[in-house]
Amino acid sequence: MSTFEIPKDGLEGLKQNWRADAMSGFLVFLLALPLSLGIAKASEFPPAMGVLTAMIGGLLVSFFAGSRLTIKGPAAGLITICAGAVNELGGGAEGWHLALGVIVVAASIQIIFGFLKLGSLSDFFPHSAVHGMLAAIGLIIFSKQIHVLLGIDPSTLKGLEPVELYKMIPHSIMNADPRVTLVGIISLVIIFGMPLLKSPLVKKIPPPMVVLMVTIPMALIMDFQHTEPAFDLVKIGDFWGTVGINADFSMIGTGVFWKYVIMFLFINSLESLLTVKAVDGLDPWKRISNPNKDLVAVGLGNGVSAILGGLPMISEVARSSANVNFGGRTRWANFFHGFFLLVAMVAFIPVIEMIPNTALAALLISVGYRLASPNEFFKTYRIGAEQLVIFVTTIVVTVATDLLVGVGAGIAMKFFFHVINGAPIRSLFKARYELHESNGEYQVKVIDSAIFSNLIGFKKLFHKFAPGKKVIMNFSDARIVDHSFMEALHHFEEEYQHGGGSLAVQGFDNFKAFSNHPFAARKLDPDAKFKIEIKLSPRQMNLRAFAESNEYAFYPQRVRSAMKYKNFPIQRGLKIQFEENIMEKFLEHGRIDVSDVTLSEGALSATLETQITLVLITEIEIPIPDFALEPEGLLTKFSELAGTKDIDFEGHPEFSKKYYLRGDQEEKIRAFFKEPILSFLENREETHIECHKNKLLFYKKRAFLETDEILYTEKFAEDFLQVVMESHSQPASVTAHD
Repeated sequence: MSTFEIPKDGLEGLKQNWRADAMSGFLVFLLALPLSLGIAKASEFPPAMGVLTAMIGGLLVSFFAGSRLTIKGPAAGLITICAGAVNELGGGAEGWHLALGVIVVAASIQIIFGFLKLGSLSDFFPHSAVHGMLAAIGLIIFSKQIHVLLGIDPSTLKGLEPVELYKMIPHSIMNADPRVTLVGIISLVIIFGMPLLKSPLVKKIPPPMVVLMVTIPMALIMDFQHTEPAFDLVKIGDFWGTVGINADFSMIGTGVFWKYVIMFLFINSLESLLTVKAVDGLDPWKRISNPNKDLVAVGLGNGVSAILGGLPMISEVARSSANVNFGGRTRWANFFHGFFLLVAMVAFIPVIEMIPNTALAALLISVGYRLASPNEFFKTYRIGAEQLVIFVTTIVVTVATDLLVGVGAGIAMKFFFHVINGAPIRSLFKARYELHESNGEYQVKVIDSAIFSNLIGFKKLFHKFAPGKKVIMNFSDARIVDHSFMEALHHFEEEYQHGGGSLAVQGFDNFKAFSNHPFAARKLDPDAKFKIEIKLSPRQMNLRAFAESNEYAFYPQRVRSAMKYKNFPIQRGLKIQFEENIMEKFLEHGRIDVSDVTLSEGALSATLETQITLVLITEIEIPIPDFALEPEGLLTKFSELAGTKDIDFEGHPEFSKKYYLRGDQEEKIRAFFKEPILSFLENREETHIECHKNKLLFYKKRAFLETDEILYTEKFAEDFLQVVMESHSQPASVTAHD
């Protein structure tokens, strides 16, 4: 169990957390190296310039960033813009140099925006339109990289639009290079197959590095260097000779130059700011980033990178999410990731030049799939059908035209839905509310609408609230509240409760939600309070029967649990989305809750959902130190390398072999785990147990449990608590005698 004392920053942070940050930085480096090469090549930049970008993002930007856990580097979301800029500005080396000039100018404006504190403008863009833009980028990436994976000469694809590239796929399949295609297909099997393996250790290994470990030997065995065209292998050349003053500003007076300045500035800033916000939600210490400071830092990194020849960088979501999961604690993880990339470019360029381009194409196809996977459509539809329409509109228009027009179409569609659902024109851009403060309590009456386009005004309101107070948001005078506002309200609730305050929401009794998603948009419907619909799923019907036979109260509704599991180790790198199917009853020595919880790992397009059944015991009568107990395995050995310690008991080798016990207060933990408790755990099946603030959390596996498994876990929890009470409670007669 990692300490929940906030890690220090600066040199003190390096001294305190260097092990964990160096380990995480190394693992992120393994992920970043092949992706940086592939992104640069797909962007029509020299491949090694992608590594240069990530190096600068780590070695330089980490010192100025306003976020602690984000990883800075090149992003797949900018491939379309980079390649478009290079090709429209002349192509080849000339287009590359002119595109660098564009990036430098965009970076300069980005720095100014940061100093003007315009980072909050990212809130104006509706999530469905942004996700639609990213999905469109994913489809565009796939349209080209599928041909590279098949061994087709990339020079024959230049200038072709995505629709034309899709039409060419059958022709490329018929003319595929069998050996090159074999390497690409094996790469895809590794990338998509590894996440399906259940081993926690395997989940810690970056699939891109496994791809390189497999495909480089394959290319050597098949002698790609002498039997295949030069375009089938990565070419680095004189990397250090290429790094220098490369930006060319000679076309600064043209419209195409400024077109790409705007596109770089808009997409780069938006993606980076959204990632910073999303990764804050994954931070175990709930630190809040400074988006304006981070925007300045990214602008600085973009400027330096482009001057020297590199791509634009952002706070990249997949690598940032991986950093959280790998145990990164401070900005030094980003620094170490850049340091290891520097070492690679100093010592391992000959090895890098053995990488087959078809393997990099497979990596980019996986990125494109993640951005535009069927699951993205399904997740959007779950929020509401209108969100799916906005999402698809953005995709279609983006693929048919360009990114700016596509996002504009998505925003226009969002406005259309808001107007037809009752949003008054006067409130489209202005947050209308009444604020009253009395007796340490804020009362806010929301008027007309609370939607994406007036969200900035409501966020300014949120910043006015002093910490530790009670806030009541009343929506009885509103007509529509959209998904963007509901999600922002949820984030505010988490942050405000973390600071000791509380939030209560009122006035939704007469509203109709667009779906059963907790963050779904909702509009005023006077008949809503008379419409009571309770439709249970087969699982819920089974759980209701189980609850009735085991004397549980059963609540099937989905609820947000911002504070219930706060600071439990299970939230390390994860975010609890909602809780449902709650069963609760009182025990002799406490209260037990059983519930299905949906957690998310990663952020934005890198989000993966995990469903788990948790058993929580509260209202325990004796003090228990915070600890985390989990079955021993290779992954726990890996954790020790990052600086955590396994608390063993010499007199109980079976327990020490079976379980990995962590916690900050080792003496208190040792005193708590008395002989009967250790013996109990030695003679039962392994179960995860966590304790925080005198509450015990149990779970058997990271999946929903069937009723027989719930019964076992519940019985395990009750028996464990009984042994604890017997071990730490003195008989009344002994107490009186003393």
